[in-house]
Amino acid sequence: MSPPDLADILSKAQEMQGRLAEIQRELATRRFEGSAGGGMVTAVVSGELRVLSVEVEPGLVTGGDREMIQDLCAAAVNAALANAQQGAQEEMQRLTGGLGIPGLGGLGGFGTGGG
Repeated sequence: MSPPDLADILSKAQEMQGRLAEIQRELATRRFEGSAGGGMVTAVVSGELRVLSVEVEPGLVTGGDREMIQDLCAAAVNAALANAQQGAQEEMQRLTGGLGIPGLGGLGGFGTGGG
């Protein structure tokens, strides 16, 4: 069995790097939603894990329970962020699928734990 061709390995690494950059650009344009309180609060984040919007049902505001509103906002944002991270992780698994390289799914800061 001959040793791996270094030029071939480097070529494949460059190809994967290009595909990774493409996935990161695509993820940055995607929107991920999360909600809490049965949909009373909805948050939308980008694939770059930036909060784009938080919507609160008017009836929740008129109820005046400030602590509950704060809790539901945090829960909705966390749900949206979790959905964004899951989407990024799925894209990374699709990119690295079958390679069997441990830890490669965490490239680019996506799907690297936290929470």
